[in-house]
Amino acid sequence: MKQKLTSTKNNLQVLYEDNHIIIINKRVGDIVQGDKTGDIPLSEVVKQYIAEKYQKKGKVFLGVVHRLDRPTSGIVIFARTSKSLERLNKMLREKQLQKIYWAIVKNKPAKERDTLVHYLKKNPKNNKSTVFRKEAKGSKKAILHYTVFKELDNYTVLKIALETGRHHQIRAQLAFIKSPIKGDLKYGANRSNPDGGICLHAREINFIHPVRKEPIRIIADAPKSALWNLCP
Repeated sequence: MKQKLTSTKNNLQVLYEDNHIIIINKRVGDIVQGDKTGDIPLSEVVKQYIAEKYQKKGKVFLGVVHRLDRPTSGIVIFARTSKSLERLNKMLREKQLQKIYWAIVKNKPAKERDTLVHYLKKNPKNNKSTVFRKEAKGSKKAILHYTVFKELDNYTVLKIALETGRHHQIRAQLAFIKSPIKGDLKYGANRSNPDGGICLHAREINFIHPVRKEPIRIIADAPKSALWNLCP
C-alpha cells in the first residue's frame, strides 16, 4: 500500500533555506529518493514542506543534488530551481563541495591520520561495493582522508573528508582497513544498532552558494544516542 504524506512540521530538520536551495539534516532510515520499497522519500517530504510553507498550489520543483545511504544521517542538499541544480551538479563534478563526515568505528586505524586510495566496484545484485588495492575492470578510484577525532571507551570517532563520491565509499574503505563502522553489518560490523542505522554522519559541508556566490558552511547535529552524545 502506498504511504500517505502527513504534515511535515515534525518530520524535517531544516538547516538552511532560501529561494534557490534547501538543506536538510537527514534522519537514519530516511531515503533521499524513491526506490523499490515504495517508502516516502525525503525529496517528497521536502516538496510538501515547501508547498505548505509558501502555499504553493502547483507542482513544486525540487532537484536532488546528492544522496546519503538510508542508514546514514546528516546533510543533504536539494535545489529549488533548475538553475541552482545545474550549478550545484557542476560544482559536485568539479569537487567544489567540501564534505566532512563523522564515523564511529570499533577498531582504531593503525595510523592517526591517513589518505586511503582504493578502487571500488559496485555489485548491483547485493548493493555492495568491493574494494581493490589496484585498478580492476569496472572499478572506480576512491580517495578519502581521515583523522582520529576522538577516542571513546570502546570505539574511535574518525573525521573524514571525501575527495571522491563512490558507492558506499566510506563504509567500504574503512572496512577494508579493518575498521568497519559501528552497526554496519553489510561491511563487517558484529552487531546492528538499535535504530537499524550505522554510525556514519554527514557532519559538515562548505561551498560557494550557486547563485549568491557567498560562502556557505553548514553543520548538522549528530543523532541523539549514548555514543554520539560523547562527540563535541
